[in-house]
Amino acid sequence: MILETDLSQDLAELQIEIEGYAKEYGLEFFSQIFEVLDYDSLNAVAAGGGFPKRYPHWRVGMSYDQLSKGYSWGVQKIYELVINTDPCYAYLMKSNAYIDQKLVMAHVYGHNDFFKNNYCFSKTNRKMLDQMANHASRIRHYMDRFDEDTVEEFVDCCLSIEDLIDPYSPFIATKEDDEEVDEFADSNFSPKNPPRLKVPRQYLDQYMNPKEYLDKQKQKVKEAQSRSNRFPENPGRDVMRFILENAPLETWQADVLSMVREEAYYFAPQRVTKIMNEGWASYWHSKILTEKALNPSEIVEFADRHAGVMVVQPGQLNPYKLGIELFRHIEDAWNKGRFGKEYEECQDMVGKRAWDKKLNKGREKIFEVRKFHNDVTFIDEFFTEDFCEDQRYYTYALNPRTNKYEIKTRDWREVKEEVLTSITNGGNPVIEVLDGNFHNRGELLLQHRYQGRELDLQYARFTLANLSRLWGRPANVATIVEGEKKVYCYKNGDFYEEKTGEKADKQTQKPESKGRSK
Repeated sequence: MILETDLSQDLAELQIEIEGYAKEYGLEFFSQIFEVLDYDSLNAVAAGGGFPKRYPHWRVGMSYDQLSKGYSWGVQKIYELVINTDPCYAYLMKSNAYIDQKLVMAHVYGHNDFFKNNYCFSKTNRKMLDQMANHASRIRHYMDRFDEDTVEEFVDCCLSIEDLIDPYSPFIATKEDDEEVDEFADSNFSPKNPPRLKVPRQYLDQYMNPKEYLDKQKQKVKEAQSRSNRFPENPGRDVMRFILENAPLETWQADVLSMVREEAYYFAPQRVTKIMNEGWASYWHSKILTEKALNPSEIVEFADRHAGVMVVQPGQLNPYKLGIELFRHIEDAWNKGRFGKEYEECQDMVGKRAWDKKLNKGREKIFEVRKFHNDVTFIDEFFTEDFCEDQRYYTYALNPRTNKYEIKTRDWREVKEEVLTSITNGGNPVIEVLDGNFHNRGELLLQHRYQGRELDLQYARFTLANLSRLWGRPANVATIVEGEKKVYCYKNGDFYEEKTGEKADKQTQKPESKGRSK
C-alpha cells in the first residue's frame, strides 16, 4: 500500500512500478512512505539515526558536521536512509539522479520486507517515530528544569553504556513469565536435609532414594542457596537494566536512562543483522533493476552505482558484498542440491563441480533464511568451504620480521572463525554484571566474557568511570590479560589493576589479524 507523500509525479509513478515488481517476487512489506529531502535536511535526519526529532546532544551535531563535510568534499553521499517503522519511512535525496532514485526505492523495499519478516525485529516498537519525538520532548524539559549541561553530561554517561544490553533478552522468558520455579530456592531443604521421594513403605527408601540420587539433590540445594545469596542471582548482560533498577538515581536520571535503554533495544536488531539486512536489500535491488526496471540506457549507470556499493576496502568486510554473495550462494546451492550428507561426502571433485539435481528450491530457501537467521547464525551455517574459495576470502596479519601485513591463512575454517569473531555482539566485548556488592562495599563488578580477544583498556577506563558515576561507588571489571585473570578498578579518578595497584591507562591490545576478500 502506498500512502500519500510529496513525491513528484515521476517519482510517484516510479514507486508504483517498483512496488509492483517487489510484490511479483514475493516480498511482503509494510506500507511504504518516501520523503524527498535536500542534502542538508537529509544529513540532519541521518545524524539523528534516521529520525527527524531527537533530543539535543553534541553527538548528533558531530555526526551532522561529519556528514555535511563528507558531502561537500565529495568523499561520501547518502543514497538511502530507511527506518524500521509501520508504515516504513525512507528518504530520497532531491539532487540524486533518476537512476539513483530507482535503485534506492528497490533497495528500500528489500529492507522493508526484512524489517517485517525477520524474527529479530518481531519485538521492536513499530511506532518509534512518535516515541523518539516523545523522548526528545522529555529530555528538553529536563534541560530547561535542571540545566542543559547537567542533563547533557548525564546523557553522555548513559550513551557510554548503550551497548551493555542483551539483544536477545526480548526473546527470553523472564522469571515472572516462566512457569518453572526453582523448587529449592525458598524452601526448608538444606544439604543435610535434601528433598527425598516419598515412599509407601520404609524398606523401599533405600531403593527409591539411593545415595547417588541424594547426592544430586544435595548439590541442587547448594546451587539454589548460592544463587539466592547473589546480587544478582545470575550474571546478566543487561547492565543498563541492572543500573536502572538498583543504582541511586534521581527520578529524572532514571527516566533519561530508561529512554536511552529503550532506544538501544530498538537499534539492537539492526546491529545483529547488518550483513543479512544489507545483503537482502542489495540482492533485491539488483534483481528488480536488472530483470525488470532498467532501461537499456541506464545499464552502465546502474553498474557504476552498484559497483560502488559492493567495493571492498582493504582490511574490511563490506556487509553489502558479503550479504548479497552469501544469499546468491545459498540460492544456487539449493537450486542445484549442493547441500546435505551426500554432497558433503562426495570425493569426486569433477562430479562435485558439475553437481546439479535441479531441485529449484533456492528462492524458497533464501526467504526461509531471511526469516529465521541473524548474522552470526547466517555466517555460521552458510559460510562454507565452497563459498570461501569462490569469493577468495582469507585472513592476514603483521609479519614481525618484515613489518608488513601478509596473508595468514586461506583455511576456510579459520577465515570463518575470524569473521564470526568480528561480528559477534557487533564486534564489541560481551560484558555481564557479576556482583553488585563486590568486596561487601557495594562496589560494582562486571565480567568480561573472554573469547580470545583482550579488552581495550582505554575504552574500559572511560566506561568504568561512567558506570561508577551512575552506580555511585567504584566500578570493577574482571577479565583476562595475557592468559592471567585480572580485575581492573575505577575509583576516585584512578584506573588500576586491583591486585597490584598498577595503573592501567594505556591500551595493551591490538587486533592480530583481519578478514579480507580479494
